[in-house]
Amino acid sequence: MAQANNDNEMITLVDDEGNETLFQVLFTFTSEEYNKSYILLVPAGSEPDEQVDVLAFSFNPEQDGTATEADLFDIEDDEEWAMVENALDQFLEEESK
Repeated sequence: MAQANNDNEMITLVDDEGNETLFQVLFTFTSEEYNKSYILLVPAGSEPDEQVDVLAFSFNPEQDGTATEADLFDIEDDEEWAMVENALDQFLEEESK
């Protein structure tokens, strides 16, 4: 089940060149099928109706349910990506109601 981010939680990601970019947590969810938690991020400051790239990672949540950059892992399996995209589609559909 997706958990929307109502408190505007932010996370900073650092690319290979050391550039820092601030992202807002869109939502998190857990997949029983893959036994993992996932976090979806959008660029900080983006508007709700603005078309942006959504980043998705699996993560190991801290005890309080939050994530840090060190806890994020790339999703490399095509079937796992399809499941994450489906969760995003369902989230967006619910948000548009």
